[in-house]
Amino acid sequence: MYGILVAFQRFNIRKGIWGSEWIGFENFVTFFNSYYFVRILGNTFKLSIADLVLAWPSSIIFALLLNEVSKSGFKRWVQTFSYLPHFVSMVVICGIIKDFTNTNGTINDIISFFGFERQSLLINSKLFIPIYVVSNIWQGMGYGSIIYIAAISSINPELYESAIIDGAGRLRQTIHITLPGITPTIITLLILRIGNILHVGFEKILLLQNNSNIETSEVISTFVYKKGLVEAVYGYSTAVNLFNSIVCLVFLFGANMLSRKFSETSLW
Repeated sequence: MYGILVAFQRFNIRKGIWGSEWIGFENFVTFFNSYYFVRILGNTFKLSIADLVLAWPSSIIFALLLNEVSKSGFKRWVQTFSYLPHFVSMVVICGIIKDFTNTNGTINDIISFFGFERQSLLINSKLFIPIYVVSNIWQGMGYGSIIYIAAISSINPELYESAIIDGAGRLRQTIHITLPGITPTIITLLILRIGNILHVGFEKILLLQNNSNIETSEVISTFVYKKGLVEAVYGYSTAVNLFNSIVCLVFLFGANMLSRKFSETSLW
């Protein structure tokens, strides 16, 4: 909390917080009036919303599908295999993505097979968001499903037995028993996810970023990193990051308020 004061200063590392010049909201005004404001805010929202709409539900779907697998041995194998990408270093993950998407990579082999021209996919700025989202699905789908699998296992088995007696198939059991049973968990995690809507994957974006895709890959977190640690403009970078945190806090309160209004689930 003490470091927030830097956002209102022209911070000098030699003079420290109390010796640096106080400039009020100048850092914020500079950011809001800059060319970067609209661009990086738009990129951050695009990446985060795409990830929320496509990658986040994949864990729920995966958990529901696993719940339908009756063979425990095969189920454990699938779970273990799906969890592995989460524990792999982000540097290794990005290296794999680059190998798959470069000119001689596997994806280009498939593209070439169908008669299309080879290209380095990460150089194409329009493909950065799809690559980011698909890689997030692969990396996080299995690990993210753990909490939903736990929620499903806590549902009373007698409900399924009653549904079977009433003639309900697996699909109806999923719709009328499983989904309502894990809805509080889904809502809670959705609220937390919305509260972090501007906190997209910094490491992955920075490692996949290049001069050709920077128009769509530059987000608030990478911008703050470059301004703060690379250019050493500490006051300005702190102001940008504080703005980011305030926006996320507003989204968190808003999502929780809507959840409390339309359902019985909320964080407080």
